[in-house]
Amino acid sequence: MIEVIGLTKRYGDKTAVNDVTFTVKPGIVTGFLGPNGAGKSTTMRLIAGLDSPTSGSVLVNGRPYREAHAPMAELGTLLEAKAVHTSRSAYNHLLALAQTNGIPKSRVTEMINLVGLGDVARKRVGGFSLGMGQRLGIASALLGDPQTVILDEPINGLDPEGILWVRNLLKGLAAEGRTVFISSHLMSEMSQTAQHLVVIGRGELIADVDEATFVAMASTNVVLVRSPQASELRDLLIGPDVSISSPETGLLEVHGLNAEQIGDVAFEHQLRLHGLTVQEASLEQAFMEMTKDTVEFHAHTNDEIADRHHHAAAGAGDLR
Repeated sequence: MIEVIGLTKRYGDKTAVNDVTFTVKPGIVTGFLGPNGAGKSTTMRLIAGLDSPTSGSVLVNGRPYREAHAPMAELGTLLEAKAVHTSRSAYNHLLALAQTNGIPKSRVTEMINLVGLGDVARKRVGGFSLGMGQRLGIASALLGDPQTVILDEPINGLDPEGILWVRNLLKGLAAEGRTVFISSHLMSEMSQTAQHLVVIGRGELIADVDEATFVAMASTNVVLVRSPQASELRDLLIGPDVSISSPETGLLEVHGLNAEQIGDVAFEHQLRLHGLTVQEASLEQAFMEMTKDTVEFHAHTNDEIADRHHHAAAGAGDLR
């Protein structure tokens, strides 16, 4: 279990993490989400004892990680896959970790095979692809058979087969009763892997809920209605708390009413329906909505860029 209690970290006048509190429980995969610069990496470093908090505390399995008698058995971490001596082989990298932590040599071979690096185990890590480096990082995190695992972007650089492997691996670890805490920018993958979400933005906690609750918090469902009498139905449905758009003839997008209410109105007025579909928000849509005010860097649309050029040109004309 990971307990983050009132955690704050400042670097000079910049606050990277501000009074964050949450608990990562065993037995489920917990996803850690946030835009770039939100404080995810800083929080993970604080949990792993690689940095000291300005205030607050972190407990790993009931105590500060720095007090662990067998650190790699308590917490396995993948925070930077490239943090490996490039001249060492994958096998020797894991062997060095094992020998300095009292881990049997047999565990090295076991982890090499688990992550699928058997054919390149004796090759220098400096020649590894990004995906191979990720696999080695995961092997390092699991080397001590830890009760708690923290993985930062574990599927970065992996092919579809590798992504599926990591997904099943994480679910398997959680099913064994371990605590699994992962970050990722791939919302589609997170929605298939994590049962619980911790979301931060600009160093502050935004949500600490299960995925379904998070999506429900962020948006209302849209009901798509197909009818040859769409205009008549629209007039009957419209109201103070209902908004309706018509992207094409015979199709209505209804906000503010559920499918049952729309179906009842159509039945009562003998209007034909050819389709009634609830369009639920995705995790990605919910994430974008919930974090839109905490994004540090915004990309501009083509229209916005054109407007800027137009204003710049007009300003230059005024100077002539």
